[in-house]
Amino acid sequence: MKSLPMPGRTLALAAVIIPLLALFIYVGFRSGPLAPVSVTTATVTKRTITPALYGIGTVEARYSFKIGPTFAGRIKQINVNVGDHVTAGQLLGEMDPVDLDDRVRSLESTFNRATAALREAEARHAYALKQAKRYEGLLASGAVSEEIVATKLQELQVADAALSAAREDTARVRSDREALVAQRNNVRLVSPKGGIVARRDAEPGSTVVAGQTVVEIVDPDTLWVNARFDQTSASGLSGGLPARIVLRSREGVVLKGRVLRIEPKADSVTEEMLAKISFDSFPKPLPPLGELAEVTIDLPPVAPAPVVPNAAIRRLGDQTGVWRITGKAMSFVPIKQGQSDLSGAVQVREGLNTDDLVVLYSEKALTPRSRFRIVERIPGVPK
Repeated sequence: MKSLPMPGRTLALAAVIIPLLALFIYVGFRSGPLAPVSVTTATVTKRTITPALYGIGTVEARYSFKIGPTFAGRIKQINVNVGDHVTAGQLLGEMDPVDLDDRVRSLESTFNRATAALREAEARHAYALKQAKRYEGLLASGAVSEEIVATKLQELQVADAALSAAREDTARVRSDREALVAQRNNVRLVSPKGGIVARRDAEPGSTVVAGQTVVEIVDPDTLWVNARFDQTSASGLSGGLPARIVLRSREGVVLKGRVLRIEPKADSVTEEMLAKISFDSFPKPLPPLGELAEVTIDLPPVAPAPVVPNAAIRRLGDQTGVWRITGKAMSFVPIKQGQSDLSGAVQVREGLNTDDLVVLYSEKALTPRSRFRIVERIPGVPK
């Protein structure tokens, strides 16, 4: 078999390579790295939005009462358990009085003796006063000497001093008795207000120090949510705004509430603002203290302005903006963002005009030199 001459070989090789090269170029520009990036678009609209804040908080009680002894001692009994409802003045428990009862009885006896001594001093004083007046009258008639009258006046002064001492001693004993009786009464742990027992931190027989909490009572009618909001989006947050509360244990159940107050001190570490959210009506059954809650605050509507979806906003270097399409050209436009709502709509203060066409989603990151093609939908990207 004869081999093809050189020009024939060249033509045969070119007939194979040229179609392959053309196919490679076609594939490279259509679906390879040189292919245009598929993008979906959105049109800038001018409308008003209702901004909203989203925060996380915990259920707390506005008023809680930590009840414990005013002196160190041993717990004698506790009459309530966690979850019990109590009323104002109800006996929650009692400390062991040790020797307080004996000391009270001893002071009662001392007080009785002091009272008897006071009555004796009053009687002596009354007699001395009567005698002094009688002898002064006798002196005027010349029946007695001046020395006898001076003696009676001195006896009156002694009786007056004894009466003053008896009164002071009685007052001292009375004060000691009242203080000891008050201390005896303090061994009774009494609820200052109706509520629910939230904690029981000690058991009978335990020794506690003065001021240590034995039982904690919370007022169920003062539940609120201690919520935290990001400072960067908390503009417009103020007291009285409506709120929607969703407890973690009741997903899907929206409870209505209101911003009770904004705390004057923010958290400088987490860069969050703190707010107290009250319930318009308390949920039944009451949620446990410390349960997490999701809070959404509806802010007042803002004036109409150009709006873009949050998904359209990109970063290029140190700038924040969007990719705007003008005809067959695409360019990055820095923008100044305004308020946003929970649906993802963001108002644009500067950089865009109404009816501008911007890139919403793209197959991959865009650059100023990227070629693009507009499609209805990108696989794997939400509509």
